[in-house]
Amino acid sequence: MSIPHRSSVALLAAALTFLVLPSYGTAQSPRRPATPLQIATRAFIEGRYDEVDALTEKLDARDPGVAALKARAAIARGRYAPAEALLRPVVSRAPSSEAALELGLLQHMLGRADATAILEKVAVLADASDDPMELSRAARALRALGRFQEANAAYRLAASAAPGDPGIQTGWGDLFLEKYDRAEALKSFQMALQVDPKWAPALLGSARALADDNPPQAVALARRVLELNPSSVDAQVFLAGEAADASRHDEARQSLEKALEVNPSSLDAHALRAALSYVEDKPQDFEAEAARALAIAPSYGEVYRVAGELAGHNYRFDEAVELTRRGLVLDGRNPRALADLGSHLLRTGDEPGARVALEASFKADPYNKLTYNLLTMMDTLDKFVTVRDGDLVMRLHKDEAPVLQEYALAIAHQALGTLAARYEFAPRGPILIEIFPKHDDFAVRTVGLPGMTGALGVCFGRVVTMDSPRARPPGEFQWEATLWHELAHVITLQMSNQRVPRWLTEGISVYEEKKARPEWGREMDMTFAGMLNRGETLKLRDLNAAFQNPKTISLAYYQASLLVEHIVNAFGDAGMRKLLRVYGQGLDTDATLKAALNTDLDEMQVGFDQTVERLFGKLRRAMAMPDGIDDLMRMTPEMLRLLANERAGSFPVQMAYGQALRKAGSLDEAMQAFERAAALVPVAGGKDSPHDQMAAIAVERKDNARAISEQTALVAVDFNNVEAARLLATMLRQASVEDPAKLGPVYQRIIAIDPFDGDAHTMLGRFALQRNEPDAAAREFRTVIALGPVDRAAAFTDLAESYFKAGKRAEAKKQTLAALEIAPSYERAQELLLKIVSGGQR
Repeated sequence: MSIPHRSSVALLAAALTFLVLPSYGTAQSPRRPATPLQIATRAFIEGRYDEVDALTEKLDARDPGVAALKARAAIARGRYAPAEALLRPVVSRAPSSEAALELGLLQHMLGRADATAILEKVAVLADASDDPMELSRAARALRALGRFQEANAAYRLAASAAPGDPGIQTGWGDLFLEKYDRAEALKSFQMALQVDPKWAPALLGSARALADDNPPQAVALARRVLELNPSSVDAQVFLAGEAADASRHDEARQSLEKALEVNPSSLDAHALRAALSYVEDKPQDFEAEAARALAIAPSYGEVYRVAGELAGHNYRFDEAVELTRRGLVLDGRNPRALADLGSHLLRTGDEPGARVALEASFKADPYNKLTYNLLTMMDTLDKFVTVRDGDLVMRLHKDEAPVLQEYALAIAHQALGTLAARYEFAPRGPILIEIFPKHDDFAVRTVGLPGMTGALGVCFGRVVTMDSPRARPPGEFQWEATLWHELAHVITLQMSNQRVPRWLTEGISVYEEKKARPEWGREMDMTFAGMLNRGETLKLRDLNAAFQNPKTISLAYYQASLLVEHIVNAFGDAGMRKLLRVYGQGLDTDATLKAALNTDLDEMQVGFDQTVERLFGKLRRAMAMPDGIDDLMRMTPEMLRLLANERAGSFPVQMAYGQALRKAGSLDEAMQAFERAAALVPVAGGKDSPHDQMAAIAVERKDNARAISEQTALVAVDFNNVEAARLLATMLRQASVEDPAKLGPVYQRIIAIDPFDGDAHTMLGRFALQRNEPDAAAREFRTVIALGPVDRAAAFTDLAESYFKAGKRAEAKKQTLAALEIAPSYERAQELLLKIVSGGQR
């Protein structure tokens, strides 16, 4: 993800958006002929800096507005010393002018000691003026001084006095964005763009606000900025950051070269170029680029913080910690760097160290939403139950721990044992797993902000965070599969020295889900077959970038898993292990594929296409719509009958025909159509699937045996459908089916989806007792008691019976007495107590 920088460079860049234009007008509302200064200002906005020089040369250089504009044009091209020389004599005469602000921000960016004194003289305008331009100038100074509440108040007054000024709205939006209030930031940027749709600073601000949630849209906005201002260094640096996050390093470097052509002294560009060298494992180039930035601004700790940020985006969190600390040596009170350090430490599992860094950041900047959220989340985490079992450390909400603890730990151990054996790799521990009952707590633990609606879990290498089953409605996701998925990342990230590309680590995780339990991997089969028919699948060279696009990310996960399956089939587990280890050497994908597997993406594409056709050819042909038909449901029953006879191999045709027949009351014929559909696409599940339709028809006809058969088939292919499983359990019990071999798997399915279903745990416990497995029964009954059952006396007695069968008489007596305390006349508990105290047989 791309996170907007909050450096002094960004503050200076923001200042360049505040150009006195209200009297000149905007693209939509010209007011009167422009003055020479206003014409020069428009030239600056559009990046025509040489023209600014020529126009201002004819104006009075002693005018603070003229001097500020001339200096801005110089600063935009990296001519910092000439800009300072131009500004100082003007500032001595006008200490609260635009020229003074420009000088203060320049000195602030360069880390000069006199910046604070200069900016404070500008900041006094917040209390001394009601002019919107002077208020906005004071707001910019206050922001640079870290006095954010006062800056916000000044912006509010300025915006109220000049609601049509896009510069004021943009600056206010930048302030909100700096504090991670993206919603408010976007409102301000949109207000600016309503006034002037071509206001490039607001377009770029919108890009930054959208970068995490919608990278393609953010990139499109930044490119629009370059159309309006081809000299925009900020837009080029932003695009470079987005390309770097998508692992398109050549593209990132091209953008940075364009930025440095305009401003060879751009600190942001040098910092990001250094960061690229770092993640490319070029330490000498990194140090050289960092030295160039520090030669311009010796206290510019951002050069290390930005490298740490990009290292973190590449899941190299231990290195991110060290880099950020290097930056803090130069600028120890930088709240952004302290917040980054806290975030990186959280991702390494050092929560005490993270709290120290985050509290220091919050003390310096109490208005940052990200820092506040993280500290609040950590206060919540402090109340969690911590369970340690070998190298596993699991943290669970106190209300969920009694239920989830045993199940989650068992799955985690099974996953790590299975994966460590297959990949011949023992991961470094301890491995911390945190499971959150509130999704927004998980999101904040992961990225510092609520949201992340599409995410279920995240792995950082030695830390896994995820939603608990209660974070979402039952059946919305497979929590066991999510845990297995994230623990697969533990292996692949560590095995590759945190250098595996996203397509491979995500592909392996989804592949390993399906390998562990085939039913976990069926959700996308039909969707993918349909996308094959529409030509919407991804080429392998586009696969990694597809993870950055919310429109293609689901497809990217699934297709990456198919590519992993193809690689394993072609090169074996040994080939996959070698691929991961070679990535650990820091090579790019082309070089890694050549070194590990003696292939490349283009050659692999051919084999992959053949694999996809082998796996999905029959399914996609069955899923294809007949040519020339857009909507089957608009066809008459007779037309559908003819089409169904002609297209016996078409799943959508057979389904539409079956639904039409059912609606007409022709249930026998409808069943036959649905049977054909089910045979064509055996994996079809969900509401209105063939088995769902046939089960409903059987219920209508009171054919209980057929209803149970179809419901069983539906549950077999629709793993997440907890309601279907519960309905099947009800059907079986109403039919007096008591066979644990038939009922047991259904209740197992229910608790796999919803482990908080007490009735299912009760039944599984009783089945375990019938199999003479008292320890397994006790686990189920302990869970029932933790869930607070209605009949608590029965639950305690069930647990007592399991302990009694296991020979644990003391525990059995304790639970029996608990039952009798609730219901003194409960006969089953009385009889059990008599057996216990008399030494009766189990």
